[in-house]
Amino acid sequence: MPYCEVDAALNNGIKIFYRTYGHGPTKVLLIIGLAGTHDSWGPQIQGLTGTEKPNDGDVDRNPCNEDGNNDGCVEVCAFDNRGIGRSSVPTSRTDYTTTVMAKDAIALLDHLGWSKAHVFGHSMGAMIACKLAAMVPDRVLSLAVLNVTGGGFECFPKFDRQTLNIAIRFLKAKTPEQRAAVDLDTHYTKEYLEEYVGSRTRRAILYQEYVKGISATGMQSSFGFDGQIHACWRHKMTKSEINFIRSAGFLVSVIHGRHDIIAQMYYARRLAEKLQPNARMIDLHGGHLVSHERPDEVNQALLELIKASELKTDPKDWTNLPKKSSGLWGTGMTYGPISSGGSHVSFMFVILDKLYLFLLYLFGLLVFAFEYARKGIRRINPVRVGASLA
Repeated sequence: MPYCEVDAALNNGIKIFYRTYGHGPTKVLLIIGLAGTHDSWGPQIQGLTGTEKPNDGDVDRNPCNEDGNNDGCVEVCAFDNRGIGRSSVPTSRTDYTTTVMAKDAIALLDHLGWSKAHVFGHSMGAMIACKLAAMVPDRVLSLAVLNVTGGGFECFPKFDRQTLNIAIRFLKAKTPEQRAAVDLDTHYTKEYLEEYVGSRTRRAILYQEYVKGISATGMQSSFGFDGQIHACWRHKMTKSEINFIRSAGFLVSVIHGRHDIIAQMYYARRLAEKLQPNARMIDLHGGHLVSHERPDEVNQALLELIKASELKTDPKDWTNLPKKSSGLWGTGMTYGPISSGGSHVSFMFVILDKLYLFLLYLFGLLVFAFEYARKGIRRINPVRVGASLA
């Protein structure tokens, strides 16, 4: 099995499991999110390379086109982050930060011999991708972040009755069947789940697939889950890191499901605005797992990003964002004064934003308090599964 040992000089024994797919001069590194494994990128691996068969043991490294024309040929690498799947699971929370996990990804690039690559990340993986891009911008050909937030309080889901109910069900889930049911409501829109495929709904089909997948891969350890949660909670992109990415000049796509109840689109749009003029904002009809719910549209967006990068498209021709902020709630409102009373309106919006964050903070405290109380009372490790992709 292919492994990359990270921090070999420290002799800490941490290894990252990875797989490569397809062949060609175009290299793409895929970084998955919280509690997800490398194969969660299945629709994108298929869409970018034309195959889901890994290159394990493949000694035939011939170009993908028999005529010798390698244009459009893509080789993809997807891997399990530390704390999940076949990768090492450190037991200390301090071994899990988006910076540390970005260093894992950089070590993997070195291991593969890839001097440059297109870097695509989903959710927590998008946070890691941002850190990587800020740390080694000269090695990034383009950056795509799917269903991303800025970490910390921004990781809290949309604050309403539905997400509160899901949070409670999530904490109570003890079996693969219970967790699969929660994951479906977390990852997809209700409309998508209720669509019929033949005589069955997608919910029924996906439910069986999720239960089977969870049962096959086993439960994620509490060390891995808590560590990855810690990484999300501590994540933050500083102004200097944003400037490193923006000044590097590579193109960025911020892709988001507009009905995502985990990673709210407002924060993704705000990140895109910080990265302009390099960034393009793409919102699709889908939930948190928009890469599965709208695979054709996501794959098209990723291929367009690769092509535009190869053509050295000017960022000003790439971006679809207005020069000024599109507003606090993404509805065209601006922070700056837009009329004689604009500054007063702006002040009110800032206050509302602070109030909203405060409510999210209280919600987070309640969730964490409930979780630790449950641990203390039952004196057992919480059951975590490997199918979640937050």
